[in-house]
Amino acid sequence: MTRPLRIQYPGAVYHVTCRGNERRKIYHDDTDRIKFLEILAQTKGIYTVKIHGYVLMSNHFHLLTETPLGNLGEFMRRLNVTYTSYYNRRHGRVGHLYQGRYKSLLADKDEYVSVLSRYIHLNPVRIRAFKGKPDKEKVKALLGYKWSSLPGFIDKERYLGYLGSNLYT
Repeated sequence: MTRPLRIQYPGAVYHVTCRGNERRKIYHDDTDRIKFLEILAQTKGIYTVKIHGYVLMSNHFHLLTETPLGNLGEFMRRLNVTYTSYYNRRHGRVGHLYQGRYKSLLADKDEYVSVLSRYIHLNPVRIRAFKGKPDKEKVKALLGYKWSSLPGFIDKERYLGYLGSNLYT
């Protein structure tokens, strides 16, 4: 069975995710996360990609990206190869870090971006540890989660609005 073609065009917006091989960790500590974000910043500059949102979980990451040049494949290839090389050197390992290819979902820039951003930024409280917790506790955890772009977002109500009003102060 052949791989499906990736749709790429200038100005496209994508939800991109990549999971660790066998759902294993791809970040063991803050040093790994910092290095990933450094590589992400370098790579977005090289390929002129815009990052509208991200979250780093222990065994996967999510990106909300826009590709003014229609070059998602090249961008992701460099990001994943560079981080994998770093990770393997640092942790004395060889082989694949990620489970298959990255996944990318093409998004309608106007209608679906806020839904995707909400999904991405809520990831840290969609784990078992937060099941049944009050919304205020979830919002506090989200705003304190340093491996997400959420704390830097200006319009938090737009992205977390479904949790209720006045939870952001």
